[in-house]
Amino acid sequence: MEFLSTTNLLALTLLIIVVPKIYKACWILVWRPWMLSRKFKEQGISGPKYKILQGNLPEIRKMKQEATLTVLDPNSNDVFPRVLPHFHQWMSQYGETFLYWQGTESRLCISDPEHAKQILSNKFSSFGKAKTRPEVLKLAGNGLVFVDGLDWTRHRKILNPAFSMEKIKIMSKLMVDCTLRMLGEWKTEQVLMLNTEFKRLTADIIATAAFGSSYAEGIEMFKSQRELQKCCASSITNVFIPGTQYVPTPLNLRIWKLDRKVNDSVKRIIDKRLKSKSKNVELGYGDDLLGIMLAAAKSNDSEKTLSIDEIVEECKTFFFAGHETTANLLTWSTLLLSLHQDWQEKLRDEVFNECGKDKIPDSEDCSKLKLMNMVLMEALRLYGPVLNMIRSASEDVNLGNLKIPKGTTIVLPFVKMHSDKAVWGNDGDKFNPLRFENGVSRAANHPNAFLAFSMGPRTCIGQNFAMLEAKTVLAMILQRFRLNLSSEYKHAPADHLTLQPQYGLPVILQPIYG
Repeated sequence: MEFLSTTNLLALTLLIIVVPKIYKACWILVWRPWMLSRKFKEQGISGPKYKILQGNLPEIRKMKQEATLTVLDPNSNDVFPRVLPHFHQWMSQYGETFLYWQGTESRLCISDPEHAKQILSNKFSSFGKAKTRPEVLKLAGNGLVFVDGLDWTRHRKILNPAFSMEKIKIMSKLMVDCTLRMLGEWKTEQVLMLNTEFKRLTADIIATAAFGSSYAEGIEMFKSQRELQKCCASSITNVFIPGTQYVPTPLNLRIWKLDRKVNDSVKRIIDKRLKSKSKNVELGYGDDLLGIMLAAAKSNDSEKTLSIDEIVEECKTFFFAGHETTANLLTWSTLLLSLHQDWQEKLRDEVFNECGKDKIPDSEDCSKLKLMNMVLMEALRLYGPVLNMIRSASEDVNLGNLKIPKGTTIVLPFVKMHSDKAVWGNDGDKFNPLRFENGVSRAANHPNAFLAFSMGPRTCIGQNFAMLEAKTVLAMILQRFRLNLSSEYKHAPADHLTLQPQYGLPVILQPIYG
C-alpha cells in the first residue's frame, strides 16, 4: 500500500512537471502559429505554409543557395531577387505584405513607406527591438544597436556627445592620416580588390578615431569579427532552439573561441587607456568615444553610468558597425563610379574645384561636395549595407488597417523598398544621383522613402561620421586615380549580414599624374 502511494506521488509529480511543458511546446509549435495564421488570413494576409518547428527556413535556405550561383549584368542594380530571393518570390505570390515563419517565429513583411514611418518613429515602444540570436550579439555586441527601452535611452544619452559635429570635424584629420597610409601602399597601374582595402581602412579609422587604437593593434579583433560574421551568416537560416547556444557543437565551439578573442582584444584596449589615465590624471580618459564611455563608468549619475561590461559590448558594436557599413558604402560607390565614368569625372571636377588638386580635404571642403553627397545617397539607396530592419510588436497594435498581435516580428525589406518604382519612379532601379538634388525628403514620392540610416529616435548615431569618412576617402582617391572596373569582376551582391560583393571588387587604378 505504501509502495502504491509512493508510486502515485511520483507519477503525480511527473505529471505536474511534464504536462505544462508539453502544453507550452504544443502552444509554440502548433496552436500559436495556427491562430496567428488565421488572424492574418481574416485580414487578407497570407504567406507560405507553416511547417512545425522549422517554419519556412528550409525554403529560405534552398532559394538563397540557388541565388548565390547566379551572376548579374554589371549594369543591373536589380539586386533584390538575388539577395532576398524568398521575399521576391513570396511577394509575387502573396502580395507585398505577407506572413512567413522564421522557425516558430511569425514574421510579417511590410514594404509600405508610410507603415515603415509609423514603426520606426514610434516613441511609445509599441515596436521594440526583436530578439537577437546569441551569435549575432557576440559578433556585433549587445550595444546601442540592440539594447532597448530605458537602457537604450541611457546609452544614447551618454554616447551622443562623441558624435557631435565638433568632435567629428576633429576626427577628420585622423581619417585623412589613415587614408594617406593606405594610398601610400597603392602602386600605380595595378588591380586592387578594393572591398578588402576599404575594410582595412575603415577598421583603422574607427580604431584610431574612436578608441585611440589602430588597425595594427586591433588586427586580431577585426580578424575574429570577420570569422564570427561568417559563422553568423551560415547559421542565420538554421532553426534556433533556446539553450542550444550552450551545447558544445563544432560551430558553437568556434563561436566561443572567436568571442573570447574579441573580448580579450577589447579589454586590452580598455586597460591600456585606464593605465594612461593613471599616468596623466589631468588629461582624464580622453575625449573620444572610449574616453567618454570610461568617464561614464565613474559617473555618480545613474542616468549617465555605464558598467565596464557595457563598455566592452559598445566597443564591439562600434568596432563592427563603425567599419563594416562604411566599407560597404565605399565599395558600392566605387563600383558605380567605375561603371558611370561621366559621374566619376563630375565628382573629380567637383573635388578639384572645392579641394584643389593637391590640397588635403578637410571637413569644410567635404561639406561643399554636393554632387558627391548625391552619389553616396544613391549608392546607399541601391546598395545599402542593411538589407532589412526588424522590429517586434510589444503589444497588440493597429498599423493603418492592419491589426498586429503582440509578439509578431515586423520585417522592413529596405533593399526592396529602395528600388520600388511605385515610390521612386520608373527609373527606380537605375543609377540617378540627381534624384537627390533637392534633398532626401524630395527624392521620391514619399518623404520618408529613404531609410538607409533608419529614422525616428533610433536614427543611426554614426551617420555624420560615416558620411564625412566616405567623402574624405573618395575625394582623396579621385584626386590621384581614375577607377576602372576589372574585366574579372563578377556582379554578385550577396547577403553576408550586410550587402557585400560575393567575389570581391577588383578595380584598375590609373594614376592621374604620371
